[in-house]
Amino acid sequence: MLTDVLMLEAVAEGKCIAKIDDKVLFVPFTAPEDIVDVEVGRQKRNYMEGRVLRIKEPSKKRIEPRCKHFGVCGGCKWQHLKYDEQLKFKQKQVRDQLERIGKVELPESENILGSPEIFFFRNKLEYTFAPRKWFVNPLADGEEPAIEDVAALGFHLPGRFDKILDIEYCYLQPELSNDIRLFVKQYALQNGYGFYDARRPNRQNGQDEPNISVNTTTDGETSRDTPDRQSKDFSLRNMIIRNVGENFMVIIVVSKHDKEAIGNMLNAIAEKFPQVTSLYYIVNDKVNDSIGDLEAIHYSGEKCLTAEMPTFGDANQKLKFHISPKSFYQTNSTQAYHLYSIAAEMASLKNDDVVYDLYTGTGTIALFVARSVKKVVGIEYVEEAIKDATVNARDNSIDNVDFFYGDMAKVLTDEFVEKNGHPNVIITDPPREGMHLSVVEMLLRIAPERIVYISCNAATQARDLERLSEKYKVVRHRAVDMFPHTAHVESVCLLVRI
Repeated sequence: MLTDVLMLEAVAEGKCIAKIDDKVLFVPFTAPEDIVDVEVGRQKRNYMEGRVLRIKEPSKKRIEPRCKHFGVCGGCKWQHLKYDEQLKFKQKQVRDQLERIGKVELPESENILGSPEIFFFRNKLEYTFAPRKWFVNPLADGEEPAIEDVAALGFHLPGRFDKILDIEYCYLQPELSNDIRLFVKQYALQNGYGFYDARRPNRQNGQDEPNISVNTTTDGETSRDTPDRQSKDFSLRNMIIRNVGENFMVIIVVSKHDKEAIGNMLNAIAEKFPQVTSLYYIVNDKVNDSIGDLEAIHYSGEKCLTAEMPTFGDANQKLKFHISPKSFYQTNSTQAYHLYSIAAEMASLKNDDVVYDLYTGTGTIALFVARSVKKVVGIEYVEEAIKDATVNARDNSIDNVDFFYGDMAKVLTDEFVEKNGHPNVIITDPPREGMHLSVVEMLLRIAPERIVYISCNAATQARDLERLSEKYKVVRHRAVDMFPHTAHVESVCLLVRI
């Protein structure tokens, strides 16, 4: 045990660091200027990892976390830090990564843009069902979570594919999301629905022991019974809740297509919550939880939610975006508008510009800037997203945008550029892994006047900026906080051709 350790600064993944002799010590759930006692776990040549045993002197940068799950849930790891301190650390983190990894010569960074709302700001959450509830006592010995013999509906513990923290209340999505989650769990327990067991996936198809049903007795206690036909062949895997304003969409992911069981649950949700205007289900009989390749089956209500966003340059003119079950839409709706506004303003758009929007998703950025330029070309690798983007363009009466789907490295070719026009501006917003090397090489070959690079991972952005430095210089940079209480941050860079 190490005593009276002074924590120095916040770093990636919501941890803070201290210096112990010639080693760096990483400790989660601490704040800079905390003085703590630490139990050391993993040790390597240059660093150590530990956990807090007690806080001897709390930092003035610390506040009381609002959520009872803080310290166990892997989500809001910085909820114990004052929000202005979170923003300082995020801005420093992004700049450090760009300069250290990408060797990028940065201009003076503009002030990070904080989120107007730091609670109840998300428009999408995904929960997981499990036949056993896991919990962690941060002060207990050892790292292995304890287990209760009751079912769970909540979030994965950090780094654990099969261990689910049962969530009683979450401050990330509007209030109704909590009510829906608790109702669905209670309905499932009362009606003998099976909860998917990720540790024994074969049970779901009757290839091993049947899935264990978890029932609620009349006195409110839980019991584990011999499963009936429904729990043997059918189990609940995930639930996705999306919302736009007061309207909600619920998607239930199940292990088998049991129409009666699915219908009964969805009907119960619709009867209980008139705010749920769209109901879907997805049948996933695979071992993994990915649903990108699976059909979302519309059960009842509207087929999509409709979000509104002001148009760039004209706040009175609203854009409408249709959000289907698997559509990508920025999960912090209010902050998305500010992020896109910063990107568009950096791009210095002109009426005769041809703009390429790479990784366009459902076309939000493309449509956001379309009325300010001659033409926009959007490219996305998810076909369903492009279908949504096309509908969004039609419903907004925007006819100067063309959308294409496919592997970016295969779609963006010399022939494609010749056919669709040479871009003056490229806006790129890739996934966390950044752009494929061949895409970067294509950008260098196309050589537009300006590139606006939006990234949710400054490390991969830094790598790509270093590759682009052959022809480009970063002249503006700003960080945007989309996810308060986490280490995640968006980084926006303007590159000009040199």
